[in-house]
Amino acid sequence: MLYVRGNLVLKYVLLGGLSYQPLTGYQLKQFVDRTTKHFWYAQTSQIYRTLDTLEAEGLLTSQIEEQADKPDRRIYHITPAGKADLLAWLAQPMTETEPTKDALIIRVFFGAKLDKQTMLTQLRLQRALHQQQLDLFHTQIPADIREGAAQNPELKRDAFFWEVARRNGELLEEAYIRWLDESIRRIEEELDE
Repeated sequence: MLYVRGNLVLKYVLLGGLSYQPLTGYQLKQFVDRTTKHFWYAQTSQIYRTLDTLEAEGLLTSQIEEQADKPDRRIYHITPAGKADLLAWLAQPMTETEPTKDALIIRVFFGAKLDKQTMLTQLRLQRALHQQQLDLFHTQIPADIREGAAQNPELKRDAFFWEVARRNGELLEEAYIRWLDESIRRIEEELDE
């Protein structure tokens, strides 16, 4: 099956999540929201479509679990073929940098068409939002990593790499905030109304 780039990565996010334990689609969405959403996110509908494709490809299986007091639920299990595919993808060298998409940078690039105060308002709002994300990287995310490792000692090595990924997010947010602060200062000082 041919995957669009974003769906290709989502494929491996889901296989990676299932490599820890069998999960429902809802639990996989929660997994993404708690872990990878800071660098790779997905909508619920994307997750379910990708799960259907992965099952059709034999990379996972599912079974219906009947529940007496709730609707039945579908539990997904990674197959040996899914584990092999995940490991092959993880080991494959990345020989190019990943292009990024950032709507704010596009707005700044064409920002001459806006008045000074409108652009400053945009940048200040983004500064506050990026500060909130940085605060998560400083507090909640490290706590989640520590808790996950404490509850699952067999994931100590995984937690090490979760921390490495968290640190990347922290450094990127710090750099983005520095760029926003510099841009705000420059617009305030150097740009006429």
